[in-house]
Amino acid sequence: MRDFMKPGRSVAIAENGMAATSHPAATLAAVEVLRAGGNAIDAAIAAVALQGVIDPHMTGIGGDCFALFKPANGQPIAINGSGRAPANADCAWFAEHGMDQIPDGSAHAVTVPGAVDAWCRLSADHGRKGLDAALAPAIQAAEEGYVLTPRVALDWARYAERVAAHEDAARMFLPDGRAPAAGDRMRNPALARTLRRIAREGRAAFYEGAVAEEITAVLAGKGGLHTAEDFAGQVSEYCEPIGADYRGHRLLECPPNGQGLAALLIARILEGFDLGAPKLGDADRIHLLAEATKAAYRQRDLLVADPAFSPFDVEEVLSDRFVERLRRPITLDRALESDAFDGPAHRDTVYVTVVDRDRNAVSFINSLFFAFGSGIYAPRCGVLLQNRGAGFRLDPRHPNCIGPGKRPLHTIIPGLLMRNGDAVMPYGVMGGQYQAAGHAHILSRVVEHGDDPQAASDRPRSFSFDGVLQLEPTISEEVRADLARRGHKTAWADEPLGGCQAIWIDHAKGVLLGGTDHRKDGIALGY
Repeated sequence: MRDFMKPGRSVAIAENGMAATSHPAATLAAVEVLRAGGNAIDAAIAAVALQGVIDPHMTGIGGDCFALFKPANGQPIAINGSGRAPANADCAWFAEHGMDQIPDGSAHAVTVPGAVDAWCRLSADHGRKGLDAALAPAIQAAEEGYVLTPRVALDWARYAERVAAHEDAARMFLPDGRAPAAGDRMRNPALARTLRRIAREGRAAFYEGAVAEEITAVLAGKGGLHTAEDFAGQVSEYCEPIGADYRGHRLLECPPNGQGLAALLIARILEGFDLGAPKLGDADRIHLLAEATKAAYRQRDLLVADPAFSPFDVEEVLSDRFVERLRRPITLDRALESDAFDGPAHRDTVYVTVVDRDRNAVSFINSLFFAFGSGIYAPRCGVLLQNRGAGFRLDPRHPNCIGPGKRPLHTIIPGLLMRNGDAVMPYGVMGGQYQAAGHAHILSRVVEHGDDPQAASDRPRSFSFDGVLQLEPTISEEVRADLARRGHKTAWADEPLGGCQAIWIDHAKGVLLGGTDHRKDGIALGY
């Protein structure tokens, strides 16, 4: 029970169904779909599609997605809705043109968006109400307008230069030459028309015909290598989740090309330490998470890529022998060397979780990669395009090197915690590179400390990345000094670390407990 004398929010509790998102309108839309007879898949698609309209710097139909779905009476499944590089995107082409990295605002950073195909497959295979019902809230918002909430407005203004560099995008997203403020009203009628077509015609409305033709023409005009065949050939894939045991629970993640493996590695490394022990202080726990993160991310950057091109044995990497080798050098008194990171950093994603009255559970994440993605906008269809291809390397020796039809390493990861074969917590932590570390942090708080989802989300966060241990300013100066004495290069985080949504399924009581991050605008709400 939280201290009601202090600022904060209570965990949401409901019996019949619940949604947790980073935007109140998206949560409300999801709950309304549930109340109207839709299931968790219908509600999750409704929420992420709506956020693609009202959170356009974070996500949209020009982006990618991943999801974990646990049917009430079935086995968990994963879907990979990440897009592929054009067939003409050979590493040698970039070398011939003198490029050693892919500019994040260029057409070359745009992979074929995968989200729409994944939404269509999930809706057809597992939804109850149909795609038209799921997309209705997004269509209405794009057509009739929506007002900006405070965190959306803050990020919009902070990253306005990403669309200012592209004339069509600036015209849409910077009316009167400036970012809209909290309470300002925005519309996107072109996007509404495209969403209506998708609701009516399915994936063909996006990957074939006028929409695909405009997008490929816009990209070609900026030097892109994309063709109509690249769009027509985009397909999402069902796959088996990967997992690792953690103190009587099992954490499930999507397999590569996502970074879920890193979250599992961090959890496996930390299981060798008793993080719940009273003798450990805050600095000890932050230190151990930092050391486990460094070890896991080192393996991520060496291994994770499109498994169709660069397969490796996931079970071997998660084995006791391999994990013990990573855990052995970690001590409580000394920070180990941290690798420099030479890839792109980003923080722009939306994560949604929904559980319905039948206890179907969905963990769903959708992203444009950077804020406003590439900044490249197709004005007639209203589609802002991601820049996930900026995550590719241009070193032909690296498993994540760009190649024809290849998917890049993805930072976006949904999580699903299981116990005794039942889903007990679908959850996710937005925040780009932070996400795998965030999964492990929330896992530890819930399993070892008994936090409910809201309490776990409220805890101060830290992140060791690219040689620096970032600390949220809610962590004390004493803890920071302690960490510095152990050899960590520390810095106060310049913005909040990530954004968590989680729903705990209490099967014994028959209730749902939901939490959502105070670092965003969202809410958890059930009925």
